[in-house]
Amino acid sequence: MLTERQRLILTAIVDDYISSAEPVGSRSISKRGDVGYSPATIRNEMADLEELGFLEQPHTSAGRIPSHKGYRYYVDHLVRLDNLSKEEVHRLKSMFAEKITAMEQVVQHTASTLAQLTNYTSIALGPGMFDTTLRHFQLLPLNDDTAVAIIVTNTGHVENKTVAIPPGISTSELEKVVNLLNTKLTGVPLIKLRSQLYKEIGDEMSKYVSHAQEMISMVETVLSGDEAQREVYLSGTTNMLNQPEFQDVDRIKTIWELLEETPALIKVIGAPGAADQGTGIQVRIGQENTHAAISNCSLITATYSVHGQNLGTIGLLGPTRMEYAKVINLMQQVSQQLAVFMERYHK
Repeated sequence: MLTERQRLILTAIVDDYISSAEPVGSRSISKRGDVGYSPATIRNEMADLEELGFLEQPHTSAGRIPSHKGYRYYVDHLVRLDNLSKEEVHRLKSMFAEKITAMEQVVQHTASTLAQLTNYTSIALGPGMFDTTLRHFQLLPLNDDTAVAIIVTNTGHVENKTVAIPPGISTSELEKVVNLLNTKLTGVPLIKLRSQLYKEIGDEMSKYVSHAQEMISMVETVLSGDEAQREVYLSGTTNMLNQPEFQDVDRIKTIWELLEETPALIKVIGAPGAADQGTGIQVRIGQENTHAAISNCSLITATYSVHGQNLGTIGLLGPTRMEYAKVINLMQQVSQQLAVFMERYHK
């Protein structure tokens, strides 16, 4: 448990480092009007905070920077949510006042606005990404070589795709495959269909058809369609370049590779994290993130729901030196506004 003085000094260090990106020294902290301690006293407390793991001393610098543990304590116990500026409030209100009728459009617009307001990278999973499930799967042969695959979801969305039938597969075998797929995959979220295909059906498929692996590959092609792809929205991917932490080309390259890999990105943004008390906001700092590419980043996400049903998730990705107070407040406001919009949409 930190003392009140340690909490005050840790808050000052985190706030200064967030704004300056430079290691913070005792003298600069002592000049703050809200601290009121001598440089010598602050130095002693900084040494103790470093020993406790809340601060780090980069290289031979006299200053300190927050550790991941320090940021975590700051977010959980010390952060004071900033009031949004008049411009930010206006941007948020106007964002939902526009006559946008499609859910996908409003989510995409939200992601773009958040990236502009924060200078971070926004990631949004559109409505139904987690809760849309397979209701029915059908294969309608057009001739001996091709068929139309039809996917119907629990939301009533219908998607058609023309596929090549593997050589040597009879019509009766196709029917058996369709029955197997409907038995095993009905009710499975779209996002999990491909993994369930191998987990639940791989071995059993060989009992029904002579070319099981070819059929599995064909079905996988159908299930890797656009449904999940088009409901992931990115904005501000180049904003990372504006942060001093990401001047290393190799580091930024691995982050961009993750952003381009939709299944991995969906897993990252949907992973459980540490919740900011009372807001429903998920804050994952540094190595709390499940993917190595963003182990030096912070990811703040919020879900938006209607009548208790999770419709989607929106997140902001940036350095661990993130403006937590501003971002948490923004995310809180946006998730509430999205929920209101979606409720209106569902009426």
